[in-house]
Amino acid sequence: MREGPDISRLAALIGDPGRAAMLVALMGGQALTAAELAAEAGVTAPTASGHLARLSDAGLLTVRKQGRHKYFALASAEVAAVVEGLMGLADSHGLTRTRPGPRDEGMREARVCYNHLAGRRGVQMYDSLAARGLLEVGAEGLVLSQAGRVFAGGLGVDVGALETARTPVCRECLDWSERRSHLAGSLGRAIFARMERGGWIRRDGESRAVVFSRSGLGEFEAAFPV
Repeated sequence: MREGPDISRLAALIGDPGRAAMLVALMGGQALTAAELAAEAGVTAPTASGHLARLSDAGLLTVRKQGRHKYFALASAEVAAVVEGLMGLADSHGLTRTRPGPRDEGMREARVCYNHLAGRRGVQMYDSLAARGLLEVGAEGLVLSQAGRVFAGGLGVDVGALETARTPVCRECLDWSERRSHLAGSLGRAIFARMERGGWIRRDGESRAVVFSRSGLGEFEAAFPV
């Protein structure tokens, strides 16, 4: 049969090692320049330019020009979810490009997945919210319960404002290292931003790993008990 979406074109785009490395680098949620992405992929500037043009033309990346530089970012949470899912599949088959060491363990403990918390701590947060009935599975998918709205408000998250946006408030994202769900959507993004503002977490700076401060870890455990 030749009906339905053609996944082969997207698979071919993502399947190139250089382009795949660029997509993974952008899972940190921050826009990067062509030079930064070339370094991540280990390719020359002209090769990077070609890769980025193809990814942008396919709608996988957005590009914004500022000054002399162009900044590239993943086009949507949907693209990020596909990349995260492929990372999980690769990890389950023992296909990994990372060097073993403390950074790898840190990535599994807590990391940023596009714009929300992932890793063991991300799964803990999701499980805690679900176990307490703050997240529920409704007719339209994952939703906040009334108690969940009150809880989110207590964290300083304006749920009403999130609901006016076009993006889903709550989404499940399959964690590549834990192979269980963590919380995505605008709520996951808002809680991650709240933890950053409150000094609970800071980004590693050299990877997508997230490091908790001592007081921040205590705050996190109190908010999201196992």
